[in-house]
Amino acid sequence: MFSRFIKSLTVITVLAGCSGPKKIVKTDTATLDSLKAHISYLADDKLEGRRTGTAGEQLATQFISAKFQSIGLLPKGSSGYVQPFEINEGKIIGKGTDFAFGGEHLSAGKDFFPFPYSANVKMEAEPSIAVQEADMPWFFDLKDVLEENKTNPHFDLKDYVRTNAKKAAAKGASAVILYNTSSTDDKLAFDGKDRTDALAIPVIYLNKEIAAKYLSDPSATIKIFLAVEIAEKKRTGANVVGYIDNGASSTVILGAHFDHLGYGEDGNSRNTSKEPAIHNGADDNASGTAALIELARKLKASKAKNNNYLFIAFSGEELGLYGSKYFTEHPTIDLKTANYMINMDMVGRLNDSTKTLTIGGYGTSPTWSSVISTQPGTSFTVKVDSSGTGPSDHTSFYRKDIPVLFYFTGLHSDYHTPNDDADKINYDGIVKILDNITSVITSLNESPKLVFTKTREAQTTTSARFSVSMGIMPDYTFSGNGVKADGVSEGKPAQKAGLKAGDIIQQLGDYTVSSMESYMQALGKFKKGDKAKVKYKRGNEVLETTVEF
Repeated sequence: MFSRFIKSLTVITVLAGCSGPKKIVKTDTATLDSLKAHISYLADDKLEGRRTGTAGEQLATQFISAKFQSIGLLPKGSSGYVQPFEINEGKIIGKGTDFAFGGEHLSAGKDFFPFPYSANVKMEAEPSIAVQEADMPWFFDLKDVLEENKTNPHFDLKDYVRTNAKKAAAKGASAVILYNTSSTDDKLAFDGKDRTDALAIPVIYLNKEIAAKYLSDPSATIKIFLAVEIAEKKRTGANVVGYIDNGASSTVILGAHFDHLGYGEDGNSRNTSKEPAIHNGADDNASGTAALIELARKLKASKAKNNNYLFIAFSGEELGLYGSKYFTEHPTIDLKTANYMINMDMVGRLNDSTKTLTIGGYGTSPTWSSVISTQPGTSFTVKVDSSGTGPSDHTSFYRKDIPVLFYFTGLHSDYHTPNDDADKINYDGIVKILDNITSVITSLNESPKLVFTKTREAQTTTSARFSVSMGIMPDYTFSGNGVKADGVSEGKPAQKAGLKAGDIIQQLGDYTVSSMESYMQALGKFKKGDKAKVKYKRGNEVLETTVEF
């Protein structure tokens, strides 16, 4: 489950049927055995946590594709069952980056680093350290500005560096070379998530040891060689898509993400150990993927033929709903024919004592209120959440005005840790959930296409970190400069200020917004009641408004 979201449910508790615990019959035993086999494979160490873009993810892709084929699903990806997509992770220091004093070459990333907005150039020069000449590199010691602002809570060193580098370029500098001789830690480092537009010149930072060795005499003239290569960091993930074509005019979409955290390389693990460990993600979300495969088997044999059925195993969910968003932007069916979408994420920990299942998306169609509360033969309590948005892939379909349901058995202490293993799964619980979903689908077989209704927006950032919120749902797949609003919540500050879905926030108050990280840092500077100017891009036009938190 996508870790950037916090689950904040407003719930109504209803009973999904009144019968006692249902004895698992012979056909359920077969399903039970299949679920165990699927999860055992997907959550095995040899898949190394199914991190998007890795060999483990590819093994999972092959496994799911083979299962879809054996069931008799038609391939509905862009290449057989597979739908590849690209993830732009930001920027990296390219292999061609180099810096030399005289003939002594430094180590990129260790002795020095270029800022992500540096121009890609090669140059040789003999600048004087203390003289700022046109068409020459200019040197800046950050000591004075750090000491002047050490008690200023509003001082943003990163923004200061970029702003002054831009001014230096306008005055004729061919490069800006920064260093820090003060005792104050400047905390500067290469930030690959910074997607600020590139400047016309390179901007370089030298560490203290290098600065002390080569820049101790301000009157000296030194010979330098500089080469900067800022490259994009990309990896490729893949959705797996299968189809049952019943010749119907509408299609029901069933989905679950199959990617997980790998060794926690993307910073979304809750592992407290400093040692890397495989995150097998048995509940998150081998459970939903296994359920998706078995649901395909059930619906292939079902007599409910008034809808076609599209089954999508998504990747990139843990990075920000990449796979589902890519599919909704590059669908392999006409989304206008979509009847509704059901998403299964973390359905493997149905608690034996509370027997509570959460179903989100309850408010996305008026039909759900009658269907969900009247399903027979189940033995658990259902908590319903009205919102069509939330921490998983159904959000991408809600954004396309498609009614959604989101099945979820709740967070637990093993969430996003290496302890989410197959031996902790409640397999009987998944069978019961599959029965419930199958019953919902078959009960709607004769119904007309569902009506879509908009709902409130689920919280997308943890309120514990900020005292204010803009009320936007960020598009985490956006790779440009700024933060793109994928949605705007009704009645929240952004909506009151006139911001709309698709707007790209580039500045908040005095703070430049180039990425999600800088956006969150900027939010942390405000409190309730504060007002701030917002600069944003709508289409090709740059606009300003004022937001009140």
